[in-house]
Amino acid sequence: MTAWTMSDTGRSAAGGLPAGETAAQLVHRRLRDDIVSMRRRPGDVIFEKEIALEARVSRTPVREALLRLADEKLIEIVPKSGTMVARIPAEILPEIIVARAALEAVTVRAAAESARGSDIAGLRAIIERQRETLATGDIDGFHATDEVMHRAIAEAGRLPGLWSMIVQIKVQLDRYRRLTLPQPHRMERALAEHEAIIDAIAGRDAETAAAAMDRHLDGLRVSLAPIRDLNPDYFSGDVGAVYDRWAGEMA
Repeated sequence: MTAWTMSDTGRSAAGGLPAGETAAQLVHRRLRDDIVSMRRRPGDVIFEKEIALEARVSRTPVREALLRLADEKLIEIVPKSGTMVARIPAEILPEIIVARAALEAVTVRAAAESARGSDIAGLRAIIERQRETLATGDIDGFHATDEVMHRAIAEAGRLPGLWSMIVQIKVQLDRYRRLTLPQPHRMERALAEHEAIIDAIAGRDAETAAAAMDRHLDGLRVSLAPIRDLNPDYFSGDVGAVYDRWAGEMA
């Protein structure tokens, strides 16, 4: 977890909030980012007073932000016990991956059919930025460029609305994904998979592009067991049973 500095919150020197953003929205955005990025990990306690002091806001917008995060299943508010970051619900990960794969199959096919030369050049540039983050071991930067690339594919296919839908459904999946990136050679494999996807788009080969995207996202499925074993306290539910059922259905 990092401190909420002036630049983090986007406040002006006069202490104002970013244009168009309320105090509750600011707190929600920052806490949500901390949770999804795993800077705040499952089980970490969240102190309302501490957040208010760090963000330099009253406790009322902090409470509003926490209620919204609870609705999103990212935190748990236990009366008389406190507030903590929720564990990752393993039982819903398979459905999220299936839904994301289905939507991204559409966007990547559309990109292979509709991408302009400038779109492909942009995708190549994103790959180069990701290569640079890999070289420096910048996991946060690697994840950020991954997000940019998948969004750019949807935009190249003229389907930005589908990416907005994907963003809405993949929050819990993103938390799990962040646990996979530090694993040996995981980022190298992801980069190679991204290159295969972009090559297929550049070659106007929709079938190959869709197959490459499916292989890329399938890596999340096969990683669940080892990630579960390394971080058992980060997941809720019977993770072993979920994985066994998932592996059987996908076999």
